[in-house]
Amino acid sequence: MTTRLIGARVPRNEDERLLRGLGCFVDDVNPRGVLHAAALRSAHASARIVSIDVTRARAVPGVQLVLTAADLGELNEPGPLLIPHPVLTHPRTQRPLAIDRVRYVGELVAFVVAEDRYVAEDAVELIDAVYEPSPAVTDLERALDPAAPRVHEDVPANRAARVVQSVGDPESAFRDAARVLRERLWIERSCGSPIETRGVVAEYDPRGRSLRVWSSTQAPLPIKNGLARIFGLPEFNVDVIAPDVGGGFGTKVMLFYAEEILVPLAAIRLGRPVKWTEDRREHLLAANQERGQLHQVEVAIDREGRILGLRDRFLHDTGAYTPYGIVVPLITSTQLPGPYRLRNYHVEFEVAYTNRVPVSPYRGAGRPHGAFVMERVIGLIARELDLEPVEVRRRNFIQPDEFPWDVGLTFQDGGPTRYDSGNYPAGLDMALDMIGFLDFRAHQATARARGRWLGLGVGCYVEGTGIGPYEGAHVRVEPSGKVFVATGLATQGQGHATTFAQIAADALGCDPADVTVVTGDTRRFNWGAGTYASRGLVVSGTAIHAAALKVRDKALRIAAELLEVSAHDLELVAGVARVKGVPGRELTLGALATVANPIRYASGKDAAEAALRLVKPRAGAVLAAGEEPGLEAFGYYAPPQSTFASGCHAVIVEVDVATGSLTILRYVVQHDCGTIVNPTIVEGQIRGGVAQGIGGAFYERIVCDERGQPLTTSFMDFLIPTATEVPEIEICHTETPSPLNPLGVKGAGEAGAIPVPAVIAEAIDDALAPLGVRVREMPLDPGRLLALIDAARSSRGLTTS
Repeated sequence: MTTRLIGARVPRNEDERLLRGLGCFVDDVNPRGVLHAAALRSAHASARIVSIDVTRARAVPGVQLVLTAADLGELNEPGPLLIPHPVLTHPRTQRPLAIDRVRYVGELVAFVVAEDRYVAEDAVELIDAVYEPSPAVTDLERALDPAAPRVHEDVPANRAARVVQSVGDPESAFRDAARVLRERLWIERSCGSPIETRGVVAEYDPRGRSLRVWSSTQAPLPIKNGLARIFGLPEFNVDVIAPDVGGGFGTKVMLFYAEEILVPLAAIRLGRPVKWTEDRREHLLAANQERGQLHQVEVAIDREGRILGLRDRFLHDTGAYTPYGIVVPLITSTQLPGPYRLRNYHVEFEVAYTNRVPVSPYRGAGRPHGAFVMERVIGLIARELDLEPVEVRRRNFIQPDEFPWDVGLTFQDGGPTRYDSGNYPAGLDMALDMIGFLDFRAHQATARARGRWLGLGVGCYVEGTGIGPYEGAHVRVEPSGKVFVATGLATQGQGHATTFAQIAADALGCDPADVTVVTGDTRRFNWGAGTYASRGLVVSGTAIHAAALKVRDKALRIAAELLEVSAHDLELVAGVARVKGVPGRELTLGALATVANPIRYASGKDAAEAALRLVKPRAGAVLAAGEEPGLEAFGYYAPPQSTFASGCHAVIVEVDVATGSLTILRYVVQHDCGTIVNPTIVEGQIRGGVAQGIGGAFYERIVCDERGQPLTTSFMDFLIPTATEVPEIEICHTETPSPLNPLGVKGAGEAGAIPVPAVIAEAIDDALAPLGVRVREMPLDPGRLLALIDAARSSRGLTTS
């Protein structure tokens, strides 16, 4: 459905409130008498807990509660396995507090609640925890060795799962190939770093047996339902509110982080509100992480560089637990083919436990790994055949007339990996035109003659978005004429208050500024899953569209009755229902909302005039059979399968071969997310994603030593790119609407981050081609890049720096 509002650059509804300092984040929530919590976390990556003595901590003035595993009883059960899978033969999930053993540095051991955070932190220091350390598993390659220490005593060889999938006949493809090329590729650990760390506030009313929780979560409804089960409360007595959330990136969608159980438990036991706010060190130490894969890939090609078959075998580091099952490596394996014809594809992976922080999806969620591998393969073919990588891409693209294209694999949601629409060759051409590809080689040669090392990189990707199971929405027109929209997912800066308002306003013929959108509050809407996997616009947006169309139909029916015309003679424009071509014959939405509630009073001139039209003899009830009062409706949407967005990034970089530093001179993005509701918001998502991708390519790396001790627990060590390192990002759009939903939309939340490591790697290769540098790992840093330069020079007998 395309009108002036769908596709318009409507200013963000939420900005004025946030810029005026009127946002409300979890740490702003301070109920009267609130207590504060702090945590004792394991200092060992692998150890047996010998004893925990909390006597001194409990004696500290102001301490109200100290919890250990022994104090929790049945509540200290392992958390739920969020996404089971038949081949996940040895799933293990974490308890709220460690019992008997700790399996990573940062695992929660005890929880202290006191009158203020200072007292709580002091008490934590007085807890006497005695450990018996044991060797830690930190090396992914060695984790599956039968001789390696076991992370879980009952999991042989630390193997959580092994998955094998095949499409076509890879063996024949390799047997008949003109050439077979091989590569070993490595992607290190990283993590999301939202500006707002995690936080939980809870208060309990023992009289009503009601629990209210504020959490910086991406999934308040699953948290609500889970807490009701854990504490034996009716679901309608538990409210979970995700207020303004300062970034999520996947890190904040977890069921459950231990604190999401311990804080409500403390509030219930103490009868007072309790608050916990994560500090940055805790976040870098213990919040879920991602990336961490080692790939051995081989590709079979013909003499022209067309891919005949591809085999990939990789290891995935899941950390100490598998809360999300194997969803991250499963996404990697199914998204690796990207926009290319891979008719013969074999992939197998093993999921290994290590003594590191558990892994769950982080922006991109397995897709950056797959794009890095596939785009490095494209570069490998180009180097082998002395072709431009862009030419190899053209020879292997799925063509626009080949959609829907079935990759042949089962996607993360159990549905098919079937691309619904796209135009990958056009996207590549747009990106190349923006970056100035035709003129670049001459410019590069001139720069190289002057001692400057410039390189151009390109990366293409496909992103599965808009997965189920479903979302819902409530759309209501108030008697004031204002529109209220509520949906169950949460917002972490995506601009939902604007894009969702545009969708509702488009259907109702009103101003988006007159639409109030509420997300993440289970008091307002009680059904849905959450914000993850670039699904918000596709799933909640379509549910809002469905609900708004129901409201529209009812408004037109009521107006037709009152104005004594056919509904087909009416239109909704500027907040009124009016007779087409008859100026003045109209009723406001507010008046229609008043009339839709047939009681005997009406506030306001418009409403009173509308109500008077009903003052006439009637037979029967004021509500027809099956009719409900009010100008409101609910809508739900369950997608039949994922939609698949796509794009192409291109970059020009300069490498300083003396220092290993990297400067990004230009960065362009071509992006296709189907029908665009608000280009400004989509571009904001893309720019944020690219910034994170740059971090994942050259800055952000989680490092630990051989004992599992983390070495990157502050922003002095874990570097994130700033405005100095992130260039201006130029964006162009193509729109191939999805046939899977009435809006034609696809997701956009993760696209910016997905291909960046691959793009940067190709640009570095291109810049340093005379030296023979080949990037096989991400992220890099100046020291590591300098080492690659020196190694390449040494292998060619050149003088090293």
